[in-house]
Amino acid sequence: MEPVRATSERREATDEELMQQLAAGHQEALGPLYTRYAARIFGLASQSLERQAAEEIVQDVFLAVWRKAETFEPERGAFRPWVFQIAHHRVLNELRRRSRQPQLDPDPEWERVSGIPDPGLTPEEAAGRAEDRARLRSAMESLPPAQRSALNLAFVEELSHTEVAKRLDLPLGTAKTRIRAALERLRTSLPPAAAALVIGAIGLATLGGMWYRSDQAARGREARALALLTSSETVAIRLTPAPGIPAATHAVYRGEPGVTIAVLTFDKFPPAPPGQTYQAWVRRGTKWISLGTARPDAAGDARLIVEGPELAALPDAIEVTREATGGSQMPTGPVIVRAEPKR
Repeated sequence: MEPVRATSERREATDEELMQQLAAGHQEALGPLYTRYAARIFGLASQSLERQAAEEIVQDVFLAVWRKAETFEPERGAFRPWVFQIAHHRVLNELRRRSRQPQLDPDPEWERVSGIPDPGLTPEEAAGRAEDRARLRSAMESLPPAQRSALNLAFVEELSHTEVAKRLDLPLGTAKTRIRAALERLRTSLPPAAAALVIGAIGLATLGGMWYRSDQAARGREARALALLTSSETVAIRLTPAPGIPAATHAVYRGEPGVTIAVLTFDKFPPAPPGQTYQAWVRRGTKWISLGTARPDAAGDARLIVEGPELAALPDAIEVTREATGGSQMPTGPVIVRAEPKR
């Protein structure tokens, strides 16, 4: 199957049409939206923030557009005010984080916000934070002992992963898995924004710093994925269903020669049976390399962002198989979708 490059239509799609395409899994629709609005959002943010912070606002806004495309409802309003509202909220949140009043100049893109006061915590918000502290304590205490022990060594005693593995007499990979699993359990128990507010209050400064670095690393990875999706050099490869798989089920692999990041989107995958998961693979010569596992949502959609030097060249083959929960070292389960790009 030949790699397919995204091409522009003769009639330029509207913002709302592009959002519908993005929500339907057509990641290339993000590029035109970025081209149209990135400079304007940067101009808005730079009225109140320095250049680096304004650039981060642009990144945050388009990451939000990418993640939440399915929540956009054109019947409730156009894309333009919707995206600028996201931008204004990001700017205001950053200014509040810096503990100073917002001072935005009037702009033609959206309503004036310079007069909005920063009210501080209301009694309800203060009560909410107290509840968050209790939830976080409870979440920490509910971790399995093995995960809680690994987490404490890594984030409270500030040991490296290698040191944690030695202290617990574990393989390095097992130690990393326990730490990562513990963090994921905490994240599902408390929204990240709320956790960031209460971590300092309960005395887990080290954990808070590590959580922040983890979030920054995730944001960096998503920013690189965003750059890939908005690049004119991105190559899109469609994975078609294997025999016996519903015709609507497919995936799209997006990469770029010389770039060590790729995005794989799943569309209309049937639910995996209990005890099984979907695992994505790329092949180099005779070697299969796992891209990770995915659990599609109720609509059958999912997304994987993967990085590694092996992604700098287009793969010889790509496939998604169904494997036992936890994944496999090599593809052994039934193939769901696959593609073999021609050179």
